[in-house]
Amino acid sequence: MSNNWDLLEVQELKTYFYTFDGIARAVEGVSFGLNKGETLGIVGESGSGKSVTALSVMRLIPEPPGRIVHGRILLNGNDILHIPMNEMRDIMGNRISMIFQEPMTSLNPLFTVGDQISGMFIRHMNLSKKESWNRSVEMLEKVQIPSPEKRAHDYPHQLSGGMRQRVMIAMALSCDPEMLIADEPTTALDVTIQAQVLDLMLQLKEDFGASILMITHDLAVIAEIAQRVIVMYAGRVVEEGDVFTIFENPMHPYTRALLKSIPKLGNRSKSGREPLHVIKGIVPSLYNLPAGCSFYPRCPEAMDICKTDPIEIVELEENHRVRCSLYSPN
Repeated sequence: MSNNWDLLEVQELKTYFYTFDGIARAVEGVSFGLNKGETLGIVGESGSGKSVTALSVMRLIPEPPGRIVHGRILLNGNDILHIPMNEMRDIMGNRISMIFQEPMTSLNPLFTVGDQISGMFIRHMNLSKKESWNRSVEMLEKVQIPSPEKRAHDYPHQLSGGMRQRVMIAMALSCDPEMLIADEPTTALDVTIQAQVLDLMLQLKEDFGASILMITHDLAVIAEIAQRVIVMYAGRVVEEGDVFTIFENPMHPYTRALLKSIPKLGNRSKSGREPLHVIKGIVPSLYNLPAGCSFYPRCPEAMDICKTDPIEIVELEENHRVRCSLYSPN
């Protein structure tokens, strides 16, 4: 893969959680990069480490019990893991913004949405209350909320789920960030609102020139919005490539299984409707990961070597990497 990432580069990131039950290795040696103006998708089942990776980039891991124990996170070449938190707060919301999965729990119920967006301008741009309020109304208009002057005075509970998500997008983009991290921003929305929010994000990406790190379990969302995709399983990257390559020529058994699990309208067998494909078993406990490939217990192509030997990620072709014994040079 290219090593000339001009915005973000994550190198061998490891994030662990230290609990009474043991050490949960939520992120185990994750590496990837992001270029300016690019959309990178991270996909995988719940428990694969997607959100913890994003929170690590934002340095929002709660300490304790969590801790980033290894790795580098380079933003424009500077390692943000080693800067003081007061400087990091200037980066958060300003150069890197995040849209969280559930806006109802992310927005403060005690303040109007206008006040909450205004706080971004006051904190990062030192604008007056009047100027920041006017900019807040402008942002609500940009995210296509009707009657933005009126809606700015509403509290989060007075808005629909789709409108709350638009408010979160308005907050995230208010200071014109270089990078937007979207953690499953359409999960709690119905299909039509999902499509509207995705179209809005793509339009605003063009308008603001921001890069997007899109985290989701929905491969249809990845196909719609991303140029490249990372597939994660049990805290590790198992496959990485451009979207066309991953969808047309998936190499890792887990990626193939995810793609087979997508429901297809009208699928029927000779005896009737085809059942949905499921991946047998569950994601392994992060407290006790297998010595070899973490997907081994669920993999239909598993070999004895997969159970014991550590699996390194290899580049099969330009911009296409896979972590699997089927393609190991050994």
